[in-house]
Amino acid sequence: MSRSTSVSSIPSTDELRLWGAPVELRDGSRVRLRPGRGSEDRELLLRGFERLSLESRYRRFLMPTRELSPDMVRYLTDLDHHDHEAIIATDEAHREGLGVARYVRDPARPDTAEVAVTVIDDWQGRGLGTLLLETLSARARQEGIRSFTALMLATNEPMMDVLRHLEADVRVTHRETGTVEIEMPIPDVGLAPALRKLLKLSAHTDVVVSPAAQASARRSVTNSP
Repeated sequence: MSRSTSVSSIPSTDELRLWGAPVELRDGSRVRLRPGRGSEDRELLLRGFERLSLESRYRRFLMPTRELSPDMVRYLTDLDHHDHEAIIATDEAHREGLGVARYVRDPARPDTAEVAVTVIDDWQGRGLGTLLLETLSARARQEGIRSFTALMLATNEPMMDVLRHLEADVRVTHRETGTVEIEMPIPDVGLAPALRKLLKLSAHTDVVVSPAAQASARRSVTNSP
């Protein structure tokens, strides 16, 4: 019988040893983590998207999104595991996708990357987003990334209150699209405290959106009169 690892007992200095092993979340449910497999994950990505509510899709893509376009699917599965990495969580029984965390390196600032996490609605609030981002942070450190940026909707007052009280080394930039971008350093061990705070809030109000949504938001600003 295989033994699972409790998320609360994971050594923060050894996150990547968990790849492929069963991990027990705080509610007792079990998941497995693995690197994204590029185009091989296309159908897994599409099935996971279907399990997102319309509200979750809106919060993640900054617009009503009923389906993923071929270009967006191509973007989300175009991984090189250096400049674009994705960590996928699957349920232990059926290997269906439950969540994904990804970073995309900023070509103008090679030590900085945009980060995003998506967890399907019925698995939110169990600690899965934190687990995914801890593992992604470990991968980012391996690839020479020192800071994460994240773009979030600015329409939620509790989120804005958290942003106002973040640590001094977190840079907050307001955008013209009704969003806020924060930048935070990746610590030598574990997860940035600022990102952990935002994840706690996002268990009830999805605040972290995908890099694909960030690209869309930037295009909307660029193309506006």
